[in-house]
Amino acid sequence: MKKLDKYILKSFLTTFVFCILLFTIIVVVIDTSEKTDDFHKSGLSFWEIIIQYHVGFIPHIDAMLFPLFVFIAVIFFTAKLADRSEVIAILSSGVSFRRFLVPYGIGSFLLATILWLAYQFILPRTNTIWGVFQAKYIDMNYGENTNKSTIQNYYFRMDSNTYAGLRSYDTFSKSGSNFFIQEFKNNELVYNLRCENIVWDTAVKKWKLTNVLQRTFLGGKEIIRHSASLKVGYNFKPLDLRRDDYFKDRLTTPELTQLIKMDRIRGSEDINTLLVERYSRDAIPVSVIILTLIGATLASRKVRGGSGFHLAVGVVLSVLYILFGRFALVFATKGNFTPFLAAWIPNIVFSVVAYYLYKRAAR
Repeated sequence: MKKLDKYILKSFLTTFVFCILLFTIIVVVIDTSEKTDDFHKSGLSFWEIIIQYHVGFIPHIDAMLFPLFVFIAVIFFTAKLADRSEVIAILSSGVSFRRFLVPYGIGSFLLATILWLAYQFILPRTNTIWGVFQAKYIDMNYGENTNKSTIQNYYFRMDSNTYAGLRSYDTFSKSGSNFFIQEFKNNELVYNLRCENIVWDTAVKKWKLTNVLQRTFLGGKEIIRHSASLKVGYNFKPLDLRRDDYFKDRLTTPELTQLIKMDRIRGSEDINTLLVERYSRDAIPVSVIILTLIGATLASRKVRGGSGFHLAVGVVLSVLYILFGRFALVFATKGNFTPFLAAWIPNIVFSVVAYYLYKRAAR
């Protein structure tokens, strides 16, 4: 790595760190001002709010805006290089535009790798902190439901032919009442189970059923079995019965992949949401590299208006990138749009933009 590479790479990373720190402070101040009443209602001390909320919230918001922080940092310091005619001097010395972009590629790959690792393993842990606080103290139903751990009339599919449900389920005690299973074959009921109570046995990691009635239908005959107690290992666990809006964000990628596999078997209606989340964990880090290339090629030209013009164009492109992602997400979760394309289409579209800007700048 030559001095020029070290100089550009150092400027790139230094500006990025400055941007992420500055914007994090701004976001935290705005978010805190909006949630002051919620923090007061929680009855927690200042340090408890820091530990139980901000420790999880800051990584969450930084990861969400990470590619945009990189984009703004690249545009800002590259525009400064162009304003000082440093880019012209570098290219005039015989360095090709492709060679000029090498330190940008190294820096963006490094940052993309950090973001990818964070999405796979680190963010799910911090999202657990943020999500628990958000669900408990800030959601719009806070203060209206004194027994938020209880789920009423919960129904789900165990596989493509088997349906189950509970009259009520308590997520804290991991116990439920009036549990039933119905299995169908060729549109005919072949098995039915009903029990008075169901409790998760943490020792053997199985469900304990009490006062069980099982009915099996074979060739027009009905076999009835009564059991006072029964331990069964079903393909769902307590974690599957306590999902909320933040559930998918708390899972590491291996856990999320396993959940998707089980939901495919169960025929879950939420499968597209989980698939978009899974694919996005790979697509978002790649966007760091794409946006870096766009920012570098866009800001390397010296224009009237200086860095202000480049930053304005950067903001517009950032908004378009977010809009592409949001529209694709809605179409995937609410319509028939492919989850893979929903996660990757912003990258595909902006890759074309990056290629066009690169070819134009190289000339």
